[in-house]
Amino acid sequence: MALLWEEFYDRTPRPSNLDENEKLLNNFAKHHIEKNNKIVLITSGGTTVPLEHNTVRFVDNFSAGNRGSISAEYFLDHGYAVIFMHRLKSLEPFSRHFSGHKFLDIMNLTMINDVTSISVAPQYVNKISKILRKYKETLKDNKLLQICFTTLSEYLWLLRSACQALTILENRAILYLAAAVSDFYIPSNEMLVIANILQTRKQQVVFVSQENDYILSLTNEQIQNGEEIEKFIVQNLIEKHEIWMRSQKLD
Repeated sequence: MALLWEEFYDRTPRPSNLDENEKLLNNFAKHHIEKNNKIVLITSGGTTVPLEHNTVRFVDNFSAGNRGSISAEYFLDHGYAVIFMHRLKSLEPFSRHFSGHKFLDIMNLTMINDVTSISVAPQYVNKISKILRKYKETLKDNKLLQICFTTLSEYLWLLRSACQALTILENRAILYLAAAVSDFYIPSNEMLVIANILQTRKQQVVFVSQENDYILSLTNEQIQNGEEIEKFIVQNLIEKHEIWMRSQKLD
């Protein structure tokens, strides 16, 4: 017999740092409701399911976190505040740009009069300065809150707490659940669903709503130019969010 969702929380211990994370979530939500900002909760990366109490073996839903970390930056560009709930050590906004580099190869070490200084290698200066500027502006405006999970139970406890914190924003909040979650389910009659096939996920996705479904895809030229499909996913969702918020005001 299937367990009710309440029974999951009754039977699963709270993460040891949940109280601390709930405080961060509530303060973040209150700050942005005072600023009249919109917030998107993005989940990213995969969850693990331990197979024993003293965990040696576990089932891991692998995900590097590409879609979530990329989408977070596009939502920030559109003025949204972002709660980025991600798998520990998966890709993160801004730092994702350097995941393919050996970090120490980006840096130069110089010694002048016994004083050591560190600088960025010239070929990386333009790229790093642009990303660093956006990152610093985001932190200055308190637009990004990052919280980590590893196990499925940690993910579900955090997701519930985050949703509870966002209730005060009402229709100004979006849930963008991009994590690879074990036994993850969304009722089809309640949510917009973005579907993709693993092999083509960077080129094509399918938007599914109660009214219709349609394909969003990149052209070969866009792919060659380095365009990211998440840019268009986020634009599409923001348009739908604006339409939905306006309809709520009319009601």
